[in-house]
Amino acid sequence: MSAEPGTWTAVVRVRASSERTAEMLERALRPEADREVPRARARLSRPSAREVELDVTARDGGAMRAALNTYLGWVALSAATLRSAAPESPR
Repeated sequence: MSAEPGTWTAVVRVRASSERTAEMLERALRPEADREVPRARARLSRPSAREVELDVTARDGGAMRAALNTYLGWVALSAATLRSAAPESPR
C-alpha cells in the first residue's frame, strides 16, 4: 500500500500454525479490514499459505495507535476463539 507523505504506515504479519488456521483468521478479519475507519485504512492479504498480513495506513499517530489497537485486538480475539474451538489433541 503506497502512502502519501506525512502518513503513518504499519505492517502486521501473523504466522498461523496451519494453512486452515490462516484461512479462518483471514475470514474473521476480512469484514473488519474492509470497513471504513476514520483517518485510517487497512488492507488484508495472504503473503503465504500460513500467513495473514494487515497493512495499515493512518493520517496521524493517534489514528495509527487507535487502528493498531483495534486490529490487534481483533487478531487476538480471533486467535483465542480459534484455539478454544479446536478439539483437544490426544494425550
